[in-house]
Amino acid sequence: MTKANVMKMLAFVVLSLVLGGFIGFVEKQTLYKTFQGSEIDIEGVSGVYFVEDAEITKILSEAFPDLKAGLMLKEVPMKEIETRLLGHPFIKSVEAMLGQKGILNLKISQHQPIARIAQPWGADGYITTEGKVIPTSTSYTSRVLILEGDYAEKLMDQGDITADMPELLDLIEFITEDEFWNAQITELEVNSKDDIRLFQQVGRQIIELGDAHDIANKFDRIAVFYKEILPRKGWNAYDRVSVKFKDQIVCE
Repeated sequence: MTKANVMKMLAFVVLSLVLGGFIGFVEKQTLYKTFQGSEIDIEGVSGVYFVEDAEITKILSEAFPDLKAGLMLKEVPMKEIETRLLGHPFIKSVEAMLGQKGILNLKISQHQPIARIAQPWGADGYITTEGKVIPTSTSYTSRVLILEGDYAEKLMDQGDITADMPELLDLIEFITEDEFWNAQITELEVNSKDDIRLFQQVGRQIIELGDAHDIANKFDRIAVFYKEILPRKGWNAYDRVSVKFKDQIVCE
């Protein structure tokens, strides 16, 4: 083989390698400009997931049938996806981001239930840490403080307890954030804004709280009832205890 032929062959090989590399580069760049799939990151609430990856995938496939591999990234409806997922009652926030490799990353946080409104003739509802009322989950049950009573049902119909009775959320948080009260108080009966009654894990007495104002002072008086009155009179000595009047403990 002559030197000229060798040079021609080398030139052909180099040209082929360059051309192949260029085609690969173009294909790779095209790949990065098209949708390749989704990655879902759901933040659990105390290890519980009210929303699962499969449910999110199903919502996306039904609401956005064109969201398939090969769709140009500029055509991925980011805002619409966030808005649609925020319509899920248990989803608190959604952050959608497109990665360099064409992957749609969805970071999702859930609402956290801190109380449950129980209705005798209707579906129950959870109260979230923001005071929003959301439906209960068919998959999971969260063990939280129970609320009953006509006014509790009215607040559920409104969908947000902070609009009409923000002090009730303060009361719920006071109970649930205290280790002792969270274990001892199992239920609130909310008949009106100024008629709230507490039911206990231990003790048959119904505790009349009155309204949800001056909470710390009222619970200090309930603590006095536990520490000073019950040891002398016994746990079953009274049926009703009231702390709704300022600086008073009424036992009957």
